[in-house]
Amino acid sequence: MLRKTKIIATLGPATESAGTIRDLIAAGVDVFRLNMSHGKHDWVREVVGRVRDQSAELGRGVATLVDLQGPSIRTGVLDARIELKPGDRFEFRNSDLEPSVEASATTNYDGLCDDVSEGDTMLVDNGVIHFKVVKKEPGRLLCEALTEGTMGSRRHINLPGIRVNLPSLTKKDQLDLELAAELEVDFVAISFVRDAQHVQDLRDRLQERDCTARIVAKIEDQEAVKHLADIIQAADAVMVARGDLGIEVYLEELPVIQRTILRECARIGRKVIVATHMLESMIENPVPTRAEVTDVANAIFEQSDAVMLSGETSVGKHPVKCIEVIDRIARRMEREPGAGFSEKIELKTEKQKTVKAAVVLANSLEDSKLVVFTARGVLANYVAHQRPTHSPIFAFCPDEKVCRALLLNRAVTPIRMDFSGSPEDIVHEAIGLLHERDCVEEGDPVVILSDVLTGDFDTEAVLLRKA
Repeated sequence: MLRKTKIIATLGPATESAGTIRDLIAAGVDVFRLNMSHGKHDWVREVVGRVRDQSAELGRGVATLVDLQGPSIRTGVLDARIELKPGDRFEFRNSDLEPSVEASATTNYDGLCDDVSEGDTMLVDNGVIHFKVVKKEPGRLLCEALTEGTMGSRRHINLPGIRVNLPSLTKKDQLDLELAAELEVDFVAISFVRDAQHVQDLRDRLQERDCTARIVAKIEDQEAVKHLADIIQAADAVMVARGDLGIEVYLEELPVIQRTILRECARIGRKVIVATHMLESMIENPVPTRAEVTDVANAIFEQSDAVMLSGETSVGKHPVKCIEVIDRIARRMEREPGAGFSEKIELKTEKQKTVKAAVVLANSLEDSKLVVFTARGVLANYVAHQRPTHSPIFAFCPDEKVCRALLLNRAVTPIRMDFSGSPEDIVHEAIGLLHERDCVEEGDPVVILSDVLTGDFDTEAVLLRKA
Protein backbone atom coordinates (compact mmCIF):
# COMPACT_ATOMS: atom_id res chain seq x y z
CA MET A 1 0.00 0.00 0.00
CA LEU A 2 1.38 3.38 -1.02
CA ARG A 3 1.42 5.95 1.77
CA LYS A 4 -0.63 9.05 0.87
CA THR A 5 0.67 11.52 3.47
CA LYS A 6 4.07 12.93 2.60
CA ILE A 7 6.88 13.19 5.17
CA ILE A 8 9.20 16.20 5.45
CA ALA A 9 12.39 15.77 7.48
CA THR A 10 14.70 18.59 8.58
CA LEU A 11 18.38 17.90 8.03
CA GLY A 12 20.97 18.88 10.64
CA PRO A 13 24.02 17.62 12.51
CA ALA A 14 22.33 14.30 13.31
CA THR A 15 21.44 13.56 9.68
CA GLU A 16 23.96 15.31 7.43
CA SER A 17 25.96 12.23 6.42
CA ALA A 18 25.30 10.51 3.10
CA GLY A 19 24.57 7.20 4.86
CA THR A 20 21.92 8.67 7.16
CA ILE A 21 20.33 10.61 4.31
CA ARG A 22 20.13 7.34 2.38
CA ASP A 23 18.50 5.61 5.38
CA LEU A 24 15.96 8.43 5.72
CA ILE A 25 15.01 8.20 2.04
CA ALA A 26 14.67 4.44 2.32
CA ALA A 27 12.49 4.87 5.42
CA GLY A 28 10.10 7.12 3.51
CA VAL A 29 11.16 10.78 3.48
CA ASP A 30 9.65 12.69 0.54
CA VAL A 31 11.05 16.19 1.15
CA PHE A 32 14.16 17.38 2.99
CA ARG A 33 14.02 20.77 4.74
CA LEU A 34 17.04 23.03 5.08
CA ASN A 35 16.53 25.49 7.95
CA MET A 36 18.32 28.71 6.99
CA SER A 37 18.19 29.95 10.58
CA HIS A 38 21.07 27.54 11.17
CA GLY A 39 22.34 26.34 7.79
CA LYS A 40 25.51 27.91 6.37
CA HIS A 41 25.66 28.12 2.58
CA ASP A 42 28.59 25.74 2.07
CA TRP A 43 26.91 23.18 4.33
CA VAL A 44 23.63 23.49 2.44
CA ARG A 45 25.41 22.98 -0.90
CA GLU A 46 27.08 19.82 0.38
CA VAL A 47 23.93 18.39 1.91
CA VAL A 48 21.72 19.08 -1.12
CA GLY A 49 24.34 17.34 -3.26
CA ARG A 50 24.21 14.30 -0.98
CA VAL A 51 20.41 14.25 -1.09
CA ARG A 52 20.41 14.19 -4.88
CA ASP A 53 23.16 11.60 -5.08
CA GLN A 54 21.39 9.24 -2.68
CA SER A 55 18.03 9.84 -4.33
CA ALA A 56 19.51 8.89 -7.72
CA GLU A 57 21.22 5.78 -6.34
CA LEU A 58 18.00 4.57 -4.69
CA GLY A 59 15.86 5.49 -7.70
CA ARG A 60 13.43 7.36 -5.48
CA GLY A 61 12.58 11.01 -6.06
CA VAL A 62 13.11 13.43 -3.15
CA ALA A 63 12.44 17.18 -3.08
CA THR A 64 14.25 19.96 -1.21
CA LEU A 65 12.77 22.85 0.76
CA VAL A 66 14.70 25.94 1.84
CA ASP A 67 13.10 27.50 4.91
CA LEU A 68 14.00 31.19 5.16
CA GLN A 69 14.73 32.60 8.61
CA GLY A 70 12.53 35.61 7.98
CA PRO A 71 12.33 38.83 9.99
CA SER A 72 12.62 37.29 13.45
CA ILE A 73 13.30 39.51 16.45
CA ARG A 74 16.04 38.21 18.73
CA THR A 75 18.06 39.36 21.70
CA GLY A 76 21.79 39.93 21.30
CA VAL A 77 24.73 38.11 22.84
CA LEU A 78 25.04 38.24 26.65
CA ASP A 79 28.27 37.96 28.62
CA ALA A 80 26.48 35.63 31.03
CA ARG A 81 23.01 34.14 31.43
CA ILE A 82 20.64 36.17 33.61
CA GLU A 83 18.34 34.47 36.11
CA LEU A 84 14.96 36.17 36.40
CA LYS A 85 12.04 35.88 38.78
CA PRO A 86 8.64 37.62 38.75
CA GLY A 87 8.92 41.33 39.48
CA ASP A 88 12.52 41.70 38.28
CA ARG A 89 13.28 44.60 35.92
CA PHE A 90 14.87 43.94 32.55
CA GLU A 91 15.83 46.26 29.71
CA PHE A 92 15.67 45.70 25.95
CA ARG A 93 17.70 48.30 24.03
CA ASN A 94 18.94 49.17 20.58
CA SER A 95 22.37 47.79 19.71
CA ASP A 96 24.05 51.23 19.67
CA LEU A 97 23.06 52.09 23.25
CA GLU A 98 24.77 51.29 26.53
CA PRO A 99 22.76 49.56 29.28
CA SER A 100 20.96 51.79 31.76
CA VAL A 101 20.24 48.94 34.21
CA GLU A 102 22.22 45.83 35.16
CA ALA A 103 19.87 43.30 33.54
CA SER A 104 19.89 44.40 29.92
CA ALA A 105 20.04 42.94 26.42
CA THR A 106 20.23 44.39 22.93
CA THR A 107 17.88 43.36 20.13
CA ASN A 108 18.43 42.99 16.38
CA TYR A 109 15.45 45.24 15.57
CA ASP A 110 15.81 48.95 16.27
CA GLY A 111 12.13 49.57 15.53
CA LEU A 112 10.98 47.47 18.48
CA CYS A 113 10.41 50.52 20.69
CA ASP A 114 8.23 52.11 18.03
CA ASP A 115 6.03 49.04 17.56
CA VAL A 116 5.21 48.21 21.20
CA SER A 117 3.43 50.29 23.82
CA GLU A 118 3.55 50.53 27.59
CA GLY A 119 1.43 47.73 29.01
CA ASP A 120 2.14 45.33 26.11
CA THR A 121 3.31 41.78 26.79
CA MET A 122 6.51 40.41 25.26
CA LEU A 123 7.29 36.68 25.17
CA VAL A 124 10.90 35.52 25.03
CA ASP A 125 12.58 32.15 24.44
CA ASN A 126 9.63 30.32 22.87
CA GLY A 127 7.24 31.88 25.33
CA VAL A 128 9.07 30.67 28.45
CA ILE A 129 9.69 34.18 29.86
CA HIS A 130 6.91 36.77 29.89
CA PHE A 131 7.59 40.51 30.22
CA LYS A 132 5.31 43.50 30.64
CA VAL A 133 6.49 46.80 29.14
CA VAL A 134 6.38 49.36 31.97
CA LYS A 135 8.29 52.28 30.43
CA LYS A 136 9.41 53.44 26.98
CA GLU A 137 12.38 55.66 26.25
CA PRO A 138 14.07 56.36 22.89
CA GLY A 139 15.68 53.07 21.90
CA ARG A 140 14.87 51.40 25.25
CA LEU A 141 12.10 49.33 26.80
CA LEU A 142 12.06 48.86 30.56
CA CYS A 143 10.12 45.70 31.37
CA GLU A 144 8.95 43.72 34.36
CA ALA A 145 9.40 39.92 34.38
CA LEU A 146 6.07 38.15 34.84
CA THR A 147 7.49 34.63 34.97
CA GLU A 148 10.61 32.89 36.22
CA GLY A 149 13.26 32.00 33.66
CA THR A 150 16.83 32.25 32.42
CA MET A 151 17.67 34.84 29.78
CA GLY A 152 20.37 33.68 27.38
CA SER A 153 21.87 34.94 24.15
CA ARG A 154 19.99 35.19 20.85
CA ARG A 155 16.57 34.39 22.29
CA HIS A 156 13.54 34.80 20.04
CA ILE A 157 11.02 37.53 20.94
CA ASN A 158 7.29 37.14 20.21
CA LEU A 159 4.86 40.06 20.31
CA PRO A 160 1.35 38.54 20.33
CA GLY A 161 -1.23 40.72 18.58
CA ILE A 162 1.28 43.45 17.70
CA ARG A 163 1.84 44.38 14.05
CA VAL A 164 5.58 44.97 13.55
CA ASN A 165 7.05 47.00 10.72
CA LEU A 166 9.70 44.52 9.70
CA PRO A 167 10.30 43.84 5.98
CA SER A 168 8.90 40.63 4.50
CA LEU A 169 12.42 39.55 3.48
CA THR A 170 15.64 40.48 5.29
CA LYS A 171 19.08 40.95 3.73
CA LYS A 172 19.95 37.45 4.92
CA ASP A 173 16.80 36.08 3.25
CA GLN A 174 17.84 37.72 -0.03
CA LEU A 175 21.23 36.02 0.13
CA ASP A 176 19.57 32.71 0.97
CA LEU A 177 17.28 33.12 -2.05
CA GLU A 178 20.38 33.42 -4.24
CA LEU A 179 21.47 30.04 -2.88
CA ALA A 180 18.01 28.53 -3.41
CA ALA A 181 18.07 29.64 -7.04
CA GLU A 182 21.61 28.36 -7.53
CA LEU A 183 20.70 24.92 -6.18
CA GLU A 184 17.34 24.82 -8.00
CA VAL A 185 15.48 23.80 -4.85
CA ASP A 186 11.86 22.77 -5.17
CA PHE A 187 10.22 24.78 -2.39
CA VAL A 188 10.96 27.99 -0.49
CA ALA A 189 9.17 28.65 2.80
CA ILE A 190 8.59 32.23 3.90
CA SER A 191 8.64 32.74 7.67
CA PHE A 192 6.46 35.16 9.63
CA VAL A 193 4.33 35.97 6.60
CA ARG A 194 1.74 38.56 7.65
CA ASP A 195 -0.33 39.13 4.51
CA ALA A 196 -0.64 38.14 0.85
CA GLN A 197 1.69 40.94 -0.26
CA HIS A 198 4.56 39.25 1.59
CA VAL A 199 3.95 36.11 -0.48
CA GLN A 200 3.92 38.20 -3.66
CA ASP A 201 7.17 39.90 -2.63
CA LEU A 202 8.82 36.49 -2.42
CA ARG A 203 7.33 35.38 -5.74
CA ASP A 204 8.73 38.52 -7.38
CA ARG A 205 12.19 37.86 -5.94
CA LEU A 206 12.09 34.25 -7.17
CA GLN A 207 11.05 35.30 -10.66
CA GLU A 208 13.89 37.83 -10.77
CA ARG A 209 16.26 34.89 -10.20
CA ASP A 210 14.48 32.57 -12.69
CA CYS A 211 13.75 30.26 -9.77
CA THR A 212 10.75 27.96 -10.22
CA ALA A 213 10.51 26.93 -6.56
CA ARG A 214 6.97 26.74 -5.16
CA ILE A 215 6.17 28.99 -2.19
CA VAL A 216 5.20 27.65 1.24
CA ALA A 217 3.64 30.32 3.48
CA LYS A 218 4.19 29.65 7.18
CA ILE A 219 1.30 30.67 9.42
CA GLU A 220 3.02 31.76 12.63
CA ASP A 221 1.26 34.73 14.19
CA GLN A 222 -2.06 36.49 14.70
CA GLU A 223 -1.54 38.76 11.69
CA ALA A 224 -1.25 35.73 9.42
CA VAL A 225 -4.40 34.20 10.91
CA LYS A 226 -6.23 37.51 10.32
CA HIS A 227 -5.31 37.45 6.61
CA LEU A 228 -5.49 33.66 6.25
CA ALA A 229 -7.73 33.36 3.17
CA ASP A 230 -5.68 35.86 1.16
CA ILE A 231 -2.38 34.23 2.14
CA ILE A 232 -3.61 30.77 1.15
CA GLN A 233 -4.82 32.14 -2.19
CA ALA A 234 -1.43 33.74 -2.89
CA ALA A 235 0.75 30.76 -1.86
CA ASP A 236 1.35 27.36 -3.43
CA ALA A 237 1.28 25.64 -0.05
CA VAL A 238 0.73 26.57 3.59
CA MET A 239 2.50 25.37 6.73
CA VAL A 240 0.77 25.26 10.10
CA ALA A 241 3.90 26.30 12.01
CA ARG A 242 2.68 25.44 15.48
CA GLY A 243 5.81 26.50 17.35
CA ASP A 244 5.57 30.28 17.03
CA LEU A 245 1.83 30.12 16.34
CA GLY A 246 1.30 28.34 19.68
CA ILE A 247 3.06 31.24 21.42
CA GLU A 248 1.21 33.95 19.53
CA VAL A 249 -2.31 32.64 20.26
CA TYR A 250 -4.04 31.16 23.31
CA LEU A 251 -3.13 27.48 23.54
CA GLU A 252 -6.75 26.34 23.44
CA GLU A 253 -7.17 28.18 20.13
CA LEU A 254 -4.29 26.37 18.41
CA PRO A 255 -6.17 23.18 17.39
CA VAL A 256 -9.10 25.30 16.20
CA ILE A 257 -6.78 27.41 14.04
CA GLN A 258 -5.08 24.29 12.68
CA ARG A 259 -8.44 22.90 11.61
CA THR A 260 -9.47 26.26 10.14
CA ILE A 261 -6.31 26.35 8.03
CA LEU A 262 -6.86 22.79 6.80
CA ARG A 263 -10.49 23.54 5.93
CA GLU A 264 -9.57 26.71 4.04
CA CYS A 265 -6.76 24.97 2.13
CA ALA A 266 -9.21 22.21 1.21
CA ARG A 267 -11.79 24.74 0.03
CA ILE A 268 -9.39 26.75 -2.14
CA GLY A 269 -7.27 23.79 -3.21
CA ARG A 270 -3.82 24.35 -1.70
CA LYS A 271 -1.25 21.97 -0.25
CA VAL A 272 -0.97 22.06 3.54
CA ILE A 273 1.78 20.94 5.93
CA VAL A 274 1.33 20.36 9.66
CA ALA A 275 4.60 21.01 11.50
CA THR A 276 6.37 21.35 14.86
CA HIS A 277 6.39 19.11 17.94
CA MET A 278 4.99 16.13 16.03
CA LEU A 279 7.28 13.62 17.79
CA GLU A 280 9.19 16.00 20.05
CA SER A 281 9.92 13.44 22.79
CA MET A 282 11.74 11.27 20.22
CA ILE A 283 14.58 13.80 20.15
CA GLU A 284 15.71 11.86 23.21
CA ASN A 285 13.53 8.75 23.41
CA PRO A 286 13.18 5.83 20.99
CA VAL A 287 9.36 5.78 21.29
CA PRO A 288 6.87 8.68 21.13
CA THR A 289 4.32 9.60 23.76
CA ARG A 290 0.77 8.39 23.21
CA ALA A 291 -0.33 12.03 22.93
CA GLU A 292 2.16 12.58 20.09
CA VAL A 293 0.85 9.52 18.26
CA THR A 294 -2.67 10.93 18.54
CA ASP A 295 -1.52 14.35 17.36
CA VAL A 296 0.13 12.91 14.24
CA ALA A 297 -2.91 10.71 13.63
CA ASN A 298 -5.18 13.76 13.85
CA ALA A 299 -3.18 15.65 11.20
CA ILE A 300 -3.46 12.62 8.91
CA PHE A 301 -7.18 12.18 9.67
CA GLU A 302 -7.62 15.82 8.64
CA GLN A 303 -5.94 14.81 5.36
CA SER A 304 -3.00 17.20 5.42
CA ASP A 305 -0.70 16.78 2.43
CA ALA A 306 2.38 16.42 4.62
CA VAL A 307 3.65 16.27 8.19
CA MET A 308 7.03 17.73 9.08
CA LEU A 309 9.71 16.81 11.60
CA SER A 310 12.17 19.44 12.86
CA GLY A 311 14.45 18.77 15.83
CA GLU A 312 13.42 15.11 15.76
CA THR A 313 15.56 14.55 12.66
CA SER A 314 17.96 17.52 12.68
CA VAL A 315 19.46 16.97 16.14
CA GLY A 316 17.57 14.00 17.57
CA LYS A 317 19.01 10.66 18.64
CA HIS A 318 16.59 8.52 16.62
CA PRO A 319 15.97 10.24 13.25
CA VAL A 320 15.33 7.13 11.15
CA LYS A 321 13.11 5.64 13.84
CA CYS A 322 11.04 8.85 13.77
CA ILE A 323 10.36 8.37 10.06
CA GLU A 324 9.43 4.74 10.60
CA VAL A 325 7.00 5.69 13.39
CA ILE A 326 5.30 8.46 11.42
CA ASP A 327 5.07 6.15 8.39
CA ARG A 328 3.30 3.49 10.47
CA ILE A 329 0.84 6.00 11.93
CA ALA A 330 0.09 7.42 8.49
CA ARG A 331 -0.55 4.06 6.85
CA ARG A 332 -2.92 3.03 9.63
CA MET A 333 -4.87 6.30 9.71
CA GLU A 334 -5.21 6.41 5.94
CA ARG A 335 -7.41 3.33 6.19
CA GLU A 336 -9.96 5.50 8.03
CA PRO A 337 -12.46 7.70 6.11
CA GLY A 338 -10.81 11.04 6.97
CA ALA A 339 -12.29 14.42 7.81
CA GLY A 340 -13.73 15.06 4.35
CA PHE A 341 -12.86 18.76 4.20
CA SER A 342 -12.34 18.48 0.42
CA GLU A 343 -16.08 17.97 -0.07
CA LYS A 344 -16.38 21.77 0.20
CA ILE A 345 -13.77 22.46 -2.51
CA GLU A 346 -14.57 25.25 -4.97
CA LEU A 347 -14.67 24.04 -8.58
CA LYS A 348 -14.42 27.05 -10.89
CA THR A 349 -13.27 25.68 -14.26
CA GLU A 350 -14.42 22.96 -16.64
CA LYS A 351 -11.13 21.16 -16.10
CA GLN A 352 -11.68 21.06 -12.32
CA LYS A 353 -15.17 19.67 -12.86
CA THR A 354 -13.81 17.05 -15.26
CA VAL A 355 -11.33 16.05 -12.54
CA LYS A 356 -14.24 15.78 -10.12
CA ALA A 357 -15.96 13.35 -12.48
CA ALA A 358 -12.78 11.25 -12.69
CA VAL A 359 -12.41 11.15 -8.91
CA VAL A 360 -16.06 10.16 -8.43
CA LEU A 361 -15.56 7.36 -10.98
CA ALA A 362 -12.38 6.16 -9.28
CA ASN A 363 -14.09 6.23 -5.87
CA SER A 364 -16.82 3.94 -7.23
CA LEU A 365 -14.40 1.29 -8.52
CA GLU A 366 -12.63 -1.13 -6.21
CA ASP A 367 -8.80 -1.24 -6.61
CA SER A 368 -8.90 1.67 -9.05
CA LYS A 369 -5.86 3.80 -9.86
CA LEU A 370 -5.78 7.38 -11.14
CA VAL A 371 -3.27 8.17 -13.91
CA VAL A 372 -2.57 11.77 -14.89
CA PHE A 373 -0.45 13.01 -17.81
CA THR A 374 0.67 16.56 -17.07
CA ALA A 375 3.33 19.02 -18.21
CA ARG A 376 3.28 21.59 -15.38
CA GLY A 377 1.67 19.56 -12.61
CA VAL A 378 -1.55 21.58 -12.49
CA LEU A 379 -3.85 18.68 -13.37
CA ALA A 380 -2.18 16.44 -10.77
CA ASN A 381 -2.71 19.20 -8.21
CA TYR A 382 -6.42 19.30 -9.04
CA VAL A 383 -6.76 15.54 -8.56
CA ALA A 384 -4.84 15.54 -5.26
CA HIS A 385 -6.87 18.44 -3.84
CA GLN A 386 -10.08 16.44 -4.32
CA ARG A 387 -8.78 13.67 -2.03
CA PRO A 388 -9.77 10.38 -3.75
CA THR A 389 -11.01 7.97 -1.10
CA HIS A 390 -8.76 5.01 -1.93
CA SER A 391 -7.12 5.48 -5.34
CA PRO A 392 -3.43 6.38 -5.54
CA ILE A 393 -2.56 9.08 -8.08
CA PHE A 394 0.24 8.42 -10.58
CA ALA A 395 1.37 11.62 -12.30
CA PHE A 396 3.44 11.13 -15.47
CA CYS A 397 5.49 14.14 -16.49
CA PRO A 398 8.53 14.73 -18.73
CA ASP A 399 10.03 17.44 -16.46
CA GLU A 400 12.09 16.28 -13.47
CA LYS A 401 11.54 19.59 -11.63
CA VAL A 402 7.77 19.26 -11.94
CA CYS A 403 8.00 15.68 -10.68
CA ARG A 404 9.86 16.84 -7.58
CA ALA A 405 7.33 19.62 -6.96
CA LEU A 406 4.54 17.03 -6.98
CA LEU A 407 6.20 15.13 -4.14
CA LEU A 408 4.40 17.40 -1.67
CA ASN A 409 0.92 16.46 -2.95
CA ARG A 410 -1.07 13.96 -0.93
CA ALA A 411 -1.40 10.54 -2.61
CA VAL A 412 0.58 11.60 -5.71
CA THR A 413 3.44 9.44 -7.01
CA PRO A 414 5.22 11.40 -9.77
CA ILE A 415 6.93 9.42 -12.52
CA ARG A 416 9.17 11.03 -15.11
CA MET A 417 8.35 9.89 -18.63
CA ASP A 418 8.86 11.44 -22.07
CA PHE A 419 5.67 11.86 -24.10
CA SER A 420 6.79 10.46 -27.45
CA GLY A 421 4.57 8.57 -29.84
CA SER A 422 0.81 8.50 -30.16
CA PRO A 423 -1.46 9.04 -27.13
CA GLU A 424 -2.33 5.33 -27.22
CA ASP A 425 1.36 4.39 -27.13
CA ILE A 426 1.97 6.78 -24.20
CA VAL A 427 -0.95 5.35 -22.19
CA HIS A 428 0.26 1.81 -22.90
CA GLU A 429 3.81 2.69 -21.82
CA ALA A 430 2.59 4.31 -18.59
CA ILE A 431 0.51 1.30 -17.59
CA GLY A 432 3.48 -0.91 -18.40
CA LEU A 433 5.69 1.15 -16.05
CA LEU A 434 3.11 0.74 -13.28
CA HIS A 435 3.19 -3.03 -13.78
CA GLU A 436 7.01 -3.01 -13.61
CA ARG A 437 6.85 -1.14 -10.30
CA ASP A 438 4.14 -3.47 -8.90
CA CYS A 439 1.81 -0.47 -8.54
CA VAL A 440 -1.06 -2.19 -10.37
CA GLU A 441 -2.32 -5.72 -10.82
CA GLU A 442 -3.73 -7.25 -13.98
CA GLY A 443 -7.30 -6.07 -14.45
CA ASP A 444 -7.23 -3.11 -12.05
CA PRO A 445 -9.42 -0.21 -13.27
CA VAL A 446 -7.26 2.74 -14.39
CA VAL A 447 -8.94 6.15 -14.64
CA ILE A 448 -6.93 8.41 -16.97
CA LEU A 449 -6.80 12.20 -17.32
CA SER A 450 -4.54 14.39 -19.44
CA ASP A 451 -3.98 18.04 -20.25
CA VAL A 452 -1.08 17.38 -22.63
CA LEU A 453 -1.89 14.42 -24.90
CA THR A 454 -3.43 15.41 -28.21
CA GLY A 455 -4.52 13.62 -31.35
CA ASP A 456 -7.18 11.02 -30.55
CA PHE A 457 -7.10 11.84 -26.83
CA ASP A 458 -9.76 14.36 -25.73
CA THR A 459 -8.16 16.45 -22.98
CA GLU A 460 -11.63 17.26 -21.59
CA ALA A 461 -12.54 13.57 -21.28
CA VAL A 462 -12.03 10.83 -18.71
CA LEU A 463 -10.67 7.54 -20.02
CA LEU A 464 -11.21 4.19 -18.26
CA ARG A 465 -8.86 1.29 -18.97
CA LYS A 466 -7.92 -2.04 -17.42
CA ALA A 467 -4.35 -2.50 -16.25
